[in-house]
Amino acid sequence: MSLLPYARQTIAEADVRALCAAARADYLTQGPGVAAFEAALARATGARFAVALNSGTAALHAAYAAAGLGPGSALLTTAMTFAGTANAALYLGASVRFADVDPGTALLDPGALPDDPRVRVLAPVHLTGQVAEMERLAAIARRRNWVIVEDGCHALGAEYQTADGQWHAVGACHHSAMCCFSFHAVKHITTGEGGAVTTNDESCYRAMLRFRTHGITRDSAELTCDEGPWYYEQQELGFNYRLTDLQCALGQSQLKRLGAFVERRRALAARYDAALAARPEVRPLAVPAGSRGSYHLYVVRVPAQLRRLLFEEMRNLGIGVNVHYLPVYRHPYYQRHGFADVHLPQAEQYYAEAITLPLFPAMADSDVDRVAQSLAMAFERVTAAAGA
Repeated sequence: MSLLPYARQTIAEADVRALCAAARADYLTQGPGVAAFEAALARATGARFAVALNSGTAALHAAYAAAGLGPGSALLTTAMTFAGTANAALYLGASVRFADVDPGTALLDPGALPDDPRVRVLAPVHLTGQVAEMERLAAIARRRNWVIVEDGCHALGAEYQTADGQWHAVGACHHSAMCCFSFHAVKHITTGEGGAVTTNDESCYRAMLRFRTHGITRDSAELTCDEGPWYYEQQELGFNYRLTDLQCALGQSQLKRLGAFVERRRALAARYDAALAARPEVRPLAVPAGSRGSYHLYVVRVPAQLRRLLFEEMRNLGIGVNVHYLPVYRHPYYQRHGFADVHLPQAEQYYAEAITLPLFPAMADSDVDRVAQSLAMAFERVTAAAGA
């Protein structure tokens, strides 16, 4: 029986041709392909600037640094995310605080945000590709003088509606200083590994350009002196977080199909919704009001006491289910570093019940039907075994 993975990249012949053309070009890295990809991403999201980096975590690291996060300050985020969202703050010597999630959507709950004077950056995570309550979060952040950096690594192509009826693209930064994306193989578009930050703030943009290249600048407006056309300066301690022209060629080619990728993800999610509607013991995550998600993941919640048995049975049936995520504070590193007593009840409940079902653009409608049928079969087997 063939395994249906929970996610898979979609590479077309056009992508292969773009990679081959980039491989034959004069620059494999630090060439014009990077700026071309950044410009295309800025157009796609509606942001003024985009900075390409070599991973989504590097994007978060750069954005947090540009936001002024560091020793003595704190990041506030959700525990229901990949560890990189929090880790990038620790890299800067900052501390991390976690807030609980909404019981229906598993997104950051604006009503659960502590008013901590140490918080410098608030990082809402658009989990699964649905959009957190950005308008409400932005109002809180303004009152508390927090900088919002969106973790949009699941949400390229998503949109949200504000109280005035306007729709805003994730990445346009209408309610944030910066927004971070990931281009890992299973994301909406891929560069293999890669990431980016979008922003409308020129000072943040220039800070991130330096940050990704060792803190070095060649910009004559930023140099302390000018010794000749060769001259550059390391003005800060930065990192080598550059994305190559090869990767940017793949990303630019993929970006042309972003709309089609997102529409297919939405169609598959709608088919799942219909297929699972008759099963009250299977609860898809609630869609927040005003969110037009891009469905990086399709997560359902099942009875906690059955979750592991169902997971293993689905794997036995050839369905590559997964779980997203273990609350960050439960990882051993965090347990050893001050988080042993943290317990967020909604995050814990979500984690105990969550199963991620396969979802990627190349899936056929029949694949969704197979997953739904397999889930029904898994329930029958598990409940029969429990009653035996």
